[in-house]
Amino acid sequence: MAHEQPPQVAVLIVGAGKGSRASDETGGVPKQFYPIDGKTLFQRTVDAFASVPQIGQIVCVIPEDTDPALIPTCRLNDNGGSVLTVNGGTSRQLSVLSGLELLDGMPCNWDIVLVHDAARPFVSADTIQAVIANALTHGGCIAAVPVVDSLKQAESGTSWDENVTCVCGSIRRDGIYQAQTPQGFRFGKLLSAHKQALAEGHRDCSDDSVIYENYAGPVVIAEGDRNNWKITEPDDFATARRLIRARREAVLVPDIRVGHGYDVHAFEPGSDVMLCGLTVPHDRSLKGHSDADVGLHALTDAVLGALAEGDIGSHFPPSDPQWKAAASDRFLAFAVSLAGKRGATITHLDVTLVCEAPKIGPYREPMRDRIAQITGLSRDRISVKATTSERLGFTGRKEGISAFATATLVFQDT
Repeated sequence: MAHEQPPQVAVLIVGAGKGSRASDETGGVPKQFYPIDGKTLFQRTVDAFASVPQIGQIVCVIPEDTDPALIPTCRLNDNGGSVLTVNGGTSRQLSVLSGLELLDGMPCNWDIVLVHDAARPFVSADTIQAVIANALTHGGCIAAVPVVDSLKQAESGTSWDENVTCVCGSIRRDGIYQAQTPQGFRFGKLLSAHKQALAEGHRDCSDDSVIYENYAGPVVIAEGDRNNWKITEPDDFATARRLIRARREAVLVPDIRVGHGYDVHAFEPGSDVMLCGLTVPHDRSLKGHSDADVGLHALTDAVLGALAEGDIGSHFPPSDPQWKAAASDRFLAFAVSLAGKRGATITHLDVTLVCEAPKIGPYREPMRDRIAQITGLSRDRISVKATTSERLGFTGRKEGISAFATATLVFQDT
């Protein structure tokens, strides 16, 4: 069974500047490498993106002479990826182009690239995911928040005092937004737009959405977060410390719930079995009203169990003909969606398949990949195991396959 591949998403975290406005606080250390509560701004920003499952690669754009000990590190979602670095240019525009060219030289065909400021460490996963989704749909997207303060136009010097700045008009706030990062774009279009801008002599544009608008296409807005501000002035560091402290103090004992699922299906004549979303060759098939995927059925029941929402049969009754031969990934996707609506985050899924045959080992990792695709979890949060029943009982007599599963959910609101 063919499955649509998830989009390939990379992020450029741009921190190649000197941060001179913050030097009174940092003692001359570039602000992105200045530690707050034991961790640099750059590392905090990398950590924010590394926690988002859709991110496949992080590239940090850094100053040329950066101390290797200051370069952020992480491991991305159990896919073996790590942080890459590239030296920035003499302007932010040239720094972004350096990162884009590094990505272009990789074997991966990137669908979406995000561009983010290293000095915005408080970006949320919701904002990142909203920008990715909108960039996939519309081609270009920025995070932004509506302007709430009154806006005044001013000019320096008056008829009575040239040292005074005087209000000369007001600006309506309707439709005015404060741009943030990340900004997300179709990778190929942004790279082409940057190259065209440079060819026409533009070298110092500080906003990638402006380049995209002028050379690639329209840019839409995703709702940003007012905590996602750019640390720029010395006083911003004190604000950041207070926010970090408040978040730490707000962490209470989490509401963790574990659900258990079990399913079993008998063999019938056939040539393959559906297990954990994959077609596995075998000399028989599994008998069931749907596709009889015993692994996904057990996982679905485990998630529903943690939610106290009954079992798979109460939501998808076998008496209903619409579920005849249905793909079981629909059932698990429903349970995951229900968890999200209940304010729960699925943090781990574990399924054990019990059978004498077929052999599960060769399919274990692809099964993890498929479950990750269905649920949106990273592979390091998904476990697929297999065992036999030592030729005892139903499975030992090779009459069918059973599966046990657990799901761990963390609830935000109790």
